[in-house]
Amino acid sequence: MPSTLQHHRITTTNNTTTTTTTTLNCHRQLAAQTTTSLSSDAAIAAAASPIPDSVACYHNHAVGPNQCCSVVVQPINAPVSTVWSVVRRFDNPQAYKHFLKSCHVILGDGNVGTLREVHVISGLPANSSTERLEILDDERHVISFRVVGGEHRLENYRSVTTLHTSANGNGTVVVESYVVDVPAGNTKEDTCVFVDTIVKCNLQSLAQMAENLARTGKKSS
Repeated sequence: MPSTLQHHRITTTNNTTTTTTTTLNCHRQLAAQTTTSLSSDAAIAAAASPIPDSVACYHNHAVGPNQCCSVVVQPINAPVSTVWSVVRRFDNPQAYKHFLKSCHVILGDGNVGTLREVHVISGLPANSSTERLEILDDERHVISFRVVGGEHRLENYRSVTTLHTSANGNGTVVVESYVVDVPAGNTKEDTCVFVDTIVKCNLQSLAQMAENLARTGKKSS
């Protein structure tokens, strides 16, 4: 079974009516943070595995006054190379994202700039999403995509996922953060609860898949 998922909400505030954005910081001052409103680094600290400097600032997000952001941290009992073999497949997200029923690459060859169209299972407030690959770093194990079209309510959604070796050296810590517009008629809390639920389910599925691959000595192909 996958390890227990650790989830921490990022709460951002903006007391002005201007379009000035708030930046989600990646400072290293982790131990001193004890409030429930945590930066992404604080959430990573809670997983007892410090995020490497080489990937920390990928989780900086500029957050506008009508946006929300959050981060989910998932420990996995499998090597980084095994987990990455699943996560890096921009053309096959449905392998572990079970809310997706299909994916078709509509432009590109899997490198940065590639566009995919994913179709969502019934029962969710969406039909399809067109997504652009923004980052694919095989050395640092970073992948990021942005939603650029489709039939859904998650406008200006951008996700960043990073992998690094766990503190015991035998596993992986997956960190996924995102920023998204708050749909009309919803609150920031509503939006984060909805998106967090999907991200948590995805990462739990990823953990199960990667741990099964690790037990059989395989990688995703």
